[in-house]
Amino acid sequence: MSGVTIWERVRRVAGHEGRWLVSLGRWVTRRRAGVGAGDRPFGYGSAQAAIVYGLTFVCAVETTALAVLLADHPVAHLVMLVIDVYTVLTMLGLQAAAVTRPHVLAAESLRLRDGARMEVDIPLERIASVRYDLRFTKAEKQRKGAGRDDLLELAVAGQTSVTVALREPVTAERLLGRRIEVRTVRFHADDARGAVAAVRAAVEAAAATASESGGAAAGPGAPPSVKGSSVA
Repeated sequence: MSGVTIWERVRRVAGHEGRWLVSLGRWVTRRRAGVGAGDRPFGYGSAQAAIVYGLTFVCAVETTALAVLLADHPVAHLVMLVIDVYTVLTMLGLQAAAVTRPHVLAAESLRLRDGARMEVDIPLERIASVRYDLRFTKAEKQRKGAGRDDLLELAVAGQTSVTVALREPVTAERLLGRRIEVRTVRFHADDARGAVAAVRAAVEAAAATASESGGAAAGPGAPPSVKGSSVA
């Protein structure tokens, strides 16, 4: 985390809080962030929904119980009420961010998100392969030990279902400012197989467009430029 000051970390945490608060409003109005015309979104919040709603219910029950127990202590009651309400909003905000900030496949890039915590843009020309690959991250770490430095996992409820291998690394920035160069990204999508098929098609289309552009630039009489895709 060298190079990132304490104030920068505070600013980033505050920005994260603001993003999930805004996501609550978007959730209510059924709007999504960063999804343009022609873009294809891929949701990933369903896998964690039951966990989030269950914890939210537990927090609500705790709030009610504390209200009864602290009825004769108004100051303590108020403090705990504020804490409990904030906790409930945080839990709902996590789910709202996952719903309103989906992964986005655009014409030239694949934008992968981890709720309000982080996002990484991958140019389509850097994608070497994409495949359906269901993994449970905790079990993987227990089996293999320390993780790879060039691997980014955007797990939801402890699982990823799509693996993207890159021709060239991309820079990902974590919540507190740590930057990592990644060559493999694993993420989860509710429709993982659909996401894989869509990304493959987009990569192949981008490669075909680049090949046609290269052939036109070479001029008449020059051999056409061929750029294949190893997406599998």
